[in-house]
Amino acid sequence: MGKFRRRLCIGLTCAFSVLAVPELRANDLPTVNLGLTSFLDGAPPSGPGWYAAQYFQYYTANRLTDSQGNRLALPKQDVSIFAGITQFMYLSPAKLGPGAFGVSLLVPYVLGADADDGLGGAALRAERGMADIVIGPFYQFDPIMGANGPRFVARIEAQFIAPTGHYDRAAAVNPGANFWSFNPYIAGTFFITPKWTVSARLHYLWNDTNTDPALSHGIGTVNTRAGQAVHANFATEYAVTEKLRVGLNGYWLQQTTNTRVNGLSQPGSKERVWALGPGAVYGFDKNNFLFVNGYHEFAARNRPEGQRYVLRYVHHFE
Repeated sequence: MGKFRRRLCIGLTCAFSVLAVPELRANDLPTVNLGLTSFLDGAPPSGPGWYAAQYFQYYTANRLTDSQGNRLALPKQDVSIFAGITQFMYLSPAKLGPGAFGVSLLVPYVLGADADDGLGGAALRAERGMADIVIGPFYQFDPIMGANGPRFVARIEAQFIAPTGHYDRAAAVNPGANFWSFNPYIAGTFFITPKWTVSARLHYLWNDTNTDPALSHGIGTVNTRAGQAVHANFATEYAVTEKLRVGLNGYWLQQTTNTRVNGLSQPGSKERVWALGPGAVYGFDKNNFLFVNGYHEFAARNRPEGQRYVLRYVHHFE
């Protein structure tokens, strides 16, 4: 099975006041924010101050794909992940130019991880535990206002993924990636009307070298380096009541450079995936919000292709 028996890794990537949660990966990229932020992503929901958020995510896949999008030749390809993440975020009330600075810290953990390859674990083995923490300073722009309220609001963040999570080079599913990554983004929300918005978030991903690579890379492999990538979340929602908004959400990832093994580029190693699904957000009051999102993946390359379900609760401290 060659490169297709490389580790599937569980990792985390920071979101903003709506955080990211671990996801499965099937090649060498670290886990990034795919669909874990969605509606109203351009700004925190309640202005400056402290936020705490709790995420839970369930990811399941029974199809692992090669570079052509074909199913891998394993008797079974069943993988399921249940993960949580706790985030703390602070947005300063002090203005500097057209906005304010803040910082976000994400602490993730894998609560359940199961993999069934039909071979008694010869190709896939899952690990649980603490995952890679993510920290990022950000700059929140003030909203551009219109006659009926905000029209557009945006944020930029410099995100760093630290290799602090549990990592076993013999395992297929790992909470940690075992290398540093830099994953900055820009996010924005456009208010078509006060009730109807469109949001998007665009990331760039740069990865450092893994000096303790997975055993599945083979004898003689002393280092690997995942390729660079771009990925994005997009969503649109409509307020059906004063507290409830419903809509559609999706994500996309495209690896732009090949993975390198012992410094050599590996043809056919680029990852890709798309996903779409429904979602909703309910505001209990001005300081408490519940987001629910579901996704169905398609057009995957060198990755699992499955379903993702995300539940997140965001609280603003007055």
